[in-house]
Amino acid sequence: MKKIFNPKREDWESLLKRPTQTVSDIEDIVNEIFKEIRKSGDRAIKEYTKKFDLVTLDTLKVDQNEIDEAITLVNTDLKRAISKAKSNIELFHKAQKTSKVEVETVKGVKCWQEKRPIQKVGLYIPGGTAPLFSTILMLAIPATIAGCKEIILCTPPNVEGKIHPAVLYTAHLCGVTQIFKVGGIQAIAGMTFGSNTIPKVYKIFGPGNQYVTVAKQIATKYGVAIDMPAGPSELLVMADKSADASFVASDLLSQAEHGTDSQVIMVTTTKAMMQAVEEEVEKQLSVLPRKAIAEKAIANSKLIYVQDDKTAIDLINQYGPEHYILCVENEDKYLDQIMNAGSVFIGNYTPESAGDYASGTNHTLPTNGYAKQYSGVNLDSFMKSMTFQRVSAEGIIEIGNTIEIMAEAEGLHAHKNAVTLRLESLKKN
Repeated sequence: MKKIFNPKREDWESLLKRPTQTVSDIEDIVNEIFKEIRKSGDRAIKEYTKKFDLVTLDTLKVDQNEIDEAITLVNTDLKRAISKAKSNIELFHKAQKTSKVEVETVKGVKCWQEKRPIQKVGLYIPGGTAPLFSTILMLAIPATIAGCKEIILCTPPNVEGKIHPAVLYTAHLCGVTQIFKVGGIQAIAGMTFGSNTIPKVYKIFGPGNQYVTVAKQIATKYGVAIDMPAGPSELLVMADKSADASFVASDLLSQAEHGTDSQVIMVTTTKAMMQAVEEEVEKQLSVLPRKAIAEKAIANSKLIYVQDDKTAIDLINQYGPEHYILCVENEDKYLDQIMNAGSVFIGNYTPESAGDYASGTNHTLPTNGYAKQYSGVNLDSFMKSMTFQRVSAEGIIEIGNTIEIMAEAEGLHAHKNAVTLRLESLKKN
């Protein structure tokens, strides 16, 4: 890992740059695939599946027989672990439900807000080098709690045209209504436009590589909402002398093994911690099954020393990490001042893996600095807030003249007239 000591503030932007391509680098590819799928639907989707996933499919949809088989193939221990994680995630997301907000702003004018589920949602579950069934828990559970009517899931098949049994089992367990063997850009395009097989959805959720991230952003041009630009995974650990170097190294590697374009950073106010963590990373990396992937991610990663807590906090807020692990003596100071982070993990015994799987929080989080303006996925992500108002005769008398004056000042006389007619009718009565 690259070691940096007391970087100048004017260098922070370049220092903290993510190792990802920009939208402009790959949007031409995405636009071309979108164009073909919009025109040719299933035929184009199958062609791109053959090109990118190296498999020819007769049908895109997973049938009940495949789901039934998957249920038998998942071992009891994994089923039990998934069930426990599901319970914790459900508990945390059900707690996010809010009641109707109602107020009488003036006499006779009642305003309230209620939430309604998004009817059709699409979940994208990456495939590639790992079967991310945990992401299904994070997306399908809040979608089900919210009351989404259609929950569509797309995930890439392997070269045999199959989906990992744990993915199918978890999707079935969590209430997914339809599953499709489609990955990458073609999956996002399929859910954006719809096809003879894949339904068009109103909002797309889920992480992915840089191509999927750009595809989701382009989907918004066609009237489809997205959860956030959730791209390659990243982690920042803030560690002082109270941290355990072996724990810190294990957390850095847990994110590094996600993909070669992942980024991990440690910030510290203790130089000795830099050396200890670097040694631990090398030691633990040597025995990882996904060593080749983690090594490439580690090459994009940094150990950064700063002199004091204030500088550390400023740097972390500028980076806006997806995952932020805090292992310091003065926890309260850091917690009070952190403004930009997707999810925060506090203390030596809170690994990032806890949030990835089973603590209850959601692991679909903003990356690439978007934690400065986006929240991670939560129950409200699958809902819309609708406002209502009821104005009585007494109420329109109360606020009518205010509306008339404002409408006239804006030159919107039909707006004013809509109130004037009502007021005059009341005078006659």
